[in-house]
Amino acid sequence: MRISIPAAVLAGCTATLLFQPPAVATDSSVDPAPRTSAGGGSVTSVALTSGGAVAPRATRAFDLLGVVWDGPPTALAGGSVRVRTRDAATGRWGDWHTLETGADGPDSAQRGSTAPLWVGHSNGVAVDVHPGPAGLPRGLRVDLVDPGQGAAAADDQPLTEHAAGPEAPTAPRPGIVTRKGWGADESIREAGFVYTGSARVAFVHHTDTATDYACSDAPKVIRSIYLFHVQTNKWRDIGYNFLVDRCGTIYEGRAGGVNQPVLGAHTLGFNTNSSGIAAIGTFSKDDPPQELQDGIAKIAAWKLDLGGWKADGSAQLTSGSDGSLYPKGTVVDFASISGHRDGFATECPGDALYQRLPDIRDTAARLQG
Repeated sequence: MRISIPAAVLAGCTATLLFQPPAVATDSSVDPAPRTSAGGGSVTSVALTSGGAVAPRATRAFDLLGVVWDGPPTALAGGSVRVRTRDAATGRWGDWHTLETGADGPDSAQRGSTAPLWVGHSNGVAVDVHPGPAGLPRGLRVDLVDPGQGAAAADDQPLTEHAAGPEAPTAPRPGIVTRKGWGADESIREAGFVYTGSARVAFVHHTDTATDYACSDAPKVIRSIYLFHVQTNKWRDIGYNFLVDRCGTIYEGRAGGVNQPVLGAHTLGFNTNSSGIAAIGTFSKDDPPQELQDGIAKIAAWKLDLGGWKADGSAQLTSGSDGSLYPKGTVVDFASISGHRDGFATECPGDALYQRLPDIRDTAARLQG
């Protein structure tokens, strides 16, 4: 039976996906089988039909979502994607939220997606896609991510690594919550690691998630981003090298050793010889807490110091992708602690956090002595 959708809903929409479960969503058979991970995490993909609507249906519970497509990351350039979700606890629908369509990652990315959005515990979603000049890309779908409880760590494995020996010339090594500490399922990422030269530049990001979260929920947010990066985007691992929550706690991101120059997937064109540090939250207007700024300064000071780079200095990187702000092969001067927007067309890390980067550089430089 075809369910008609009011014309007002479809006006101006090239592709609309509307999921609206009943008060008690018990029929999970309407969703395709999710991709699961240890600890109960899962990703459910649901296709968006071209040029119309999908009848209302129930969805499995999820906390983060993103829209993904086959083909190049730039396929939706000039277009827009809006999402709206239903709170699983109250049944109320939230406001529309525009997703960033220019999400970047590995220099060799073959699949496109929006930036993922943390929405909290939800069981309904609506997606409104307007194409750019190239039209709608193939394989357009929305991925719904449930972070689960996380993979259990062995009793003899530390959840937090602390300073242990003079690894850097001057900057102290901060405490870092390990991947085991936030419950990473190591079976879903690619085996082995890729290394570059020492980090000359630390690129600061924000995760575009709520800023009023309980810090105890930060591991759940990180697991969701990890699942999206690996199972949705098909990256080898989470894109960021480190993450910092609003309480200043620092988390290990991409595997391979926190003191090693691990190649990340955070700033298209400039992932080589750099480190990506993500602030958990959205800091376009909300001021970043001082604890968060201090956490960024601590990990940036230590990471840059491992290679002898000054936190208040500058360094040159060579663009590895025409998708960045600079054509491939261009040599660019960056501040040692830069914002994502300095290398890629994005609002990240938000105006409020970007304006605090000079203070973060000063703090990091003091930590380096």
